[in-house]
Amino acid sequence: MKIVVLGAGAVGAYYGGQLARVGHEVTCFARGANLTAIRERGLEIRMPEDAAFRPRVAATDRVEELGPAEFAILAVKSYSLADIAPVVRRVAEQGAAIVPFLNGVETAEQLAGFGIPRAALLGGLTQISVVRVQPGVVERRSPFQLVIVGEFDGRATDRVTRVAAAFREAGADARVSNRILVDLWQKFGFITTLAAACGLARSPVGPLRADPLGRRLLDRAIREVVAVARSRGIPLPEDEVTRVMGVIDGLPAGMKPSFLLDLESGGPTELGVLSGAVSRFADQAGVEAPVHDTATVCLGDRARPVSGAGGDRAIVYLPEGMRPEIVEVRGDVEPAPPQPRWVVYGDSVAEGWIASVPGLAWPAIAGRAHGLDVVNMGYAGAAR
Repeated sequence: MKIVVLGAGAVGAYYGGQLARVGHEVTCFARGANLTAIRERGLEIRMPEDAAFRPRVAATDRVEELGPAEFAILAVKSYSLADIAPVVRRVAEQGAAIVPFLNGVETAEQLAGFGIPRAALLGGLTQISVVRVQPGVVERRSPFQLVIVGEFDGRATDRVTRVAAAFREAGADARVSNRILVDLWQKFGFITTLAAACGLARSPVGPLRADPLGRRLLDRAIREVVAVARSRGIPLPEDEVTRVMGVIDGLPAGMKPSFLLDLESGGPTELGVLSGAVSRFADQAGVEAPVHDTATVCLGDRARPVSGAGGDRAIVYLPEGMRPEIVEVRGDVEPAPPQPRWVVYGDSVAEGWIASVPGLAWPAIAGRAHGLDVVNMGYAGAAR
């Protein structure tokens, strides 16, 4: 089976690699360092229960090199959807079914708005914890890898059956759903509740659910999503609030939703398709959603610090050990106004050697939160 992966980040690369491992012909549409790494060293897949492997996949950043395929996995962040939409349209027009693995419940409508034929669109979702360790290397960290696909009209068609079978063959717990909208809203309620509550509290899930007020926040957040879903005719189960709170209770105490990690790193977030969507839907239906209204206001771009009279303040975090040289700066760019300076001294934890990306070292996070110019004097070793 010929398969295209549109967005070869963590999720896309993982499933693309697993499908290639069992013999499918996989082409990854990638860019930048990820594309270079896959071309030069291949794709590396790591798993908790087995040895790493390197499947044979093709990689390109040229849309004209994407030939006909049976289906395409669409695995980008929601804020990148507009950028990749022309590529999705080209692949769909060549006959591929599009299987989106995006957060939110508006992906199909958005894709149709970008000109992708509705007949090409399947409903799809995945539950998995997988990270891109470095360009061309992804690691699954969860024991589970769930995939649900379905036609929006509920039919068990040949194409959706073949897609699910391919994922099962590749090791995923995959099934066909005859109520894919309900499945999408159930995942949406879970991830949106965690994003809003953990984002507002700036906390992993453990301390939040252990605090009576934190637990109330989680409970109210999911109740708002359920109310909005029912106002839109989505028949969520009667015990949906209890079910989601039970899932949350089973999460590791230190777990942080990806939304909170994005928020802490200072990068773009998916707020608009999570709490932002709940808030919009609530307005349309005349339903109250104060938790998600608050999250939309307090966690949006307008709440992030900016400097100067007009633009955003950009912070570039470089990997440890680099000696950068600025060759050229283009555009309307000015140095940021001076900020209070904060000197941090400590061991490798302060330095940031254990951070997954440089911007997630704790001095960097604290500096962004308090508007400080951080001078990191951390030093790996005993710090003496």
